[in-house]
Amino acid sequence: MVKNRRLFQIARGIIAAPLCALLLLSLASCQSAPAATAQPLSTATAQSTLIATDTTLPEAAPVETQPVVNGPVLLGEGISLRKVMEVGPNSIRLVRNPVDGDVYLLDSAGAIYRISNISASASRDQIASLREIKGKPTGMAFGPDGILYAVLNTKVDENKTQVVVRKGVPNDQGRFTWETLASSEPYPLSNTYFDHLYNGIVVSLDGKWIYINGGSRTDHGEVEDNAGAFPDTRDVALTARILRIPTSATELVLPNDEEALAAQGLILARGTRNAFDMAFAPNGDLFAIDNGPDADYPDELNWIREGLHYGFPWRFGTQDNPQRFPDYDPTKDLHLQSGFWAVDHGFYHNDPGFPQPPGAFTDPVVNLGPDAMIYRGDDGQEYDAGKQGKTLSTFTPHISPLGLVFATEPEMPTQWRSEGDTFSAFLLSWGAAGGTLSYQGQDLLHLQLTKKGDNYEVSTTEIARGFQNPIDAVLIENHLYVLEYGGNGAIWELTFE
Repeated sequence: MVKNRRLFQIARGIIAAPLCALLLLSLASCQSAPAATAQPLSTATAQSTLIATDTTLPEAAPVETQPVVNGPVLLGEGISLRKVMEVGPNSIRLVRNPVDGDVYLLDSAGAIYRISNISASASRDQIASLREIKGKPTGMAFGPDGILYAVLNTKVDENKTQVVVRKGVPNDQGRFTWETLASSEPYPLSNTYFDHLYNGIVVSLDGKWIYINGGSRTDHGEVEDNAGAFPDTRDVALTARILRIPTSATELVLPNDEEALAAQGLILARGTRNAFDMAFAPNGDLFAIDNGPDADYPDELNWIREGLHYGFPWRFGTQDNPQRFPDYDPTKDLHLQSGFWAVDHGFYHNDPGFPQPPGAFTDPVVNLGPDAMIYRGDDGQEYDAGKQGKTLSTFTPHISPLGLVFATEPEMPTQWRSEGDTFSAFLLSWGAAGGTLSYQGQDLLHLQLTKKGDNYEVSTTEIARGFQNPIDAVLIENHLYVLEYGGNGAIWELTFE
């Protein structure tokens, strides 16, 4: 159980120890708790996560095969599976260089490797060390020009941390020359499992900006005073948001001040708990996953737009955080389940000082199913929204969605490719290591995203399961490469035929 809990924390951004102090500090857990007595405030949206639809979606009858002994199980025809290589248990990112076409692997110890010829006789060689990068990255991304950007978190003292973004320019030795693009002022740690730190990073399609995820320092907006070091402190200016930084910057300082960040145009979006992974759709729209709290509320997929607020910590999915209401009683909150740190240690409590919401919130993408639709109702029971003819905003709690990849390659078969206004994508689930919901993830989902009004809807289908904590993915032509964190850290190739 201890081992499973550790893995879970790695994937949900809630750790505060060695890699755990990095990756673990960069993924996170999700649960939720609306009290029956709570009354919604007029300044915030308080829709139910579930919305009735006219028709119950058909239940899929997948064809199951396991081409590799003890490997993942495929749930459909026209997909083949190959184990590319084992890379060790601590690899956390897999990205492709658009200039040389090779895949690059980030190890949690700080080294970056190039994987050459991944579709055949793959080989691996180190092209950047911890010493060169000057720290242990939790995220990395290439720009269209082949420049590599890495996100690091540096502990300043026992109670503070800072984010550092390093820029690696390709040199004639086949490696990178590193410089500092930006670093933040030190900001307060909570020194709990809920220090998510900085992790997710993506480069704009024109190469002019990077967007980085600043995870929350709380589970659900509660006071985290770090044993009195920071009295009455919840989240701060540098947490629970996505920042944007010009790639032309040199040693830019990111202030831990809301007005100063806004004045410099450094805030892309607010109200994200832990957007560990982001990706651009074919039309240039930016999407981000978000991991929910230690209560049974949905994990989210959000369409990220400048200046919008995505609800955290006042909302999870489209449901109000009940702790924001003065009459909250956690003993009556049936979304709370034992086995989660914040629940077992009393982080859900009556909280009359909870701040008022800042304004309107933007809803997550709506899931039409048929999969990743399990949820916990206000009565504490498990339900399948798809079978009820309802929707969810967006995915089953605690599955930790990661590795979002859009299918834009012309080599992909038609049924898997983005066409017109419908975007095809793949999404991994790290998996839940706690809770009692029957759907636990550790699988591969296929998404079909369609714009509906001022948001998107997604049809979600499970197409493979049985991975060991899958954490990232890359699509090359009609091959999807999936990186596992668990076990021996394998890379799997799924070919769509």
